[in-house]
Amino acid sequence: MTKKIGVLALQGAVTEHILSLEKLGARATAVKLPADLDGLDGLIIPGGESTAIGRLIREQHLEEPLRTFFEAGKPIFGTCAGLILCSTDRSHPTGDLRLGFIEMEVERNGFGRQIDSFEALLPFEGIAEPVEAVFIRAPYIQSVGAGVTVLATIDGKIVAAETDQILVTAFHPELTDDLAVLQYFLEKVNQGSTNGRTVH
Repeated sequence: MTKKIGVLALQGAVTEHILSLEKLGARATAVKLPADLDGLDGLIIPGGESTAIGRLIREQHLEEPLRTFFEAGKPIFGTCAGLILCSTDRSHPTGDLRLGFIEMEVERNGFGRQIDSFEALLPFEGIAEPVEAVFIRAPYIQSVGAGVTVLATIDGKIVAAETDQILVTAFHPELTDDLAVLQYFLEKVNQGSTNGRTVH
């Protein structure tokens, strides 16, 4: 059965994610309201500006529905700002939203400003060939907690990690023609879930 993947459509490269998912044979849909989460097999929280997205999540009354979606064991993929939002990250400014889906500390804008954006061919655990990675005002992961697997690093900085249920990347997989990381997430969705957590 074709999986239905939602893309949180409050800010960021939403259309690019949807088009990439459709190229991979998934049904993709924009998520703007709590009801849009119904019937989804997985969710992507895309890049943008994490403080702004967090504020919009609260304004659209999506915070608790997103937590319910997580507690139901549905796979979630956070890219760039989505990585920040999915983290526990206790260093964030008071009032900034952190959903706490994956145990890790984050350095926001860890690679510098917009002018410091760059692309790289990145070895990625579980994917045979290096992936095309676009970093735009990207964060990096300072440290991870128990049960979190590091998938990719650059210059000693962690830029991709996962649990059984959650995948996060500091880069934008939707901005290249290389769909390997999005395919990796779809495989996580296809593995299904049990007892509130995805299993391999």
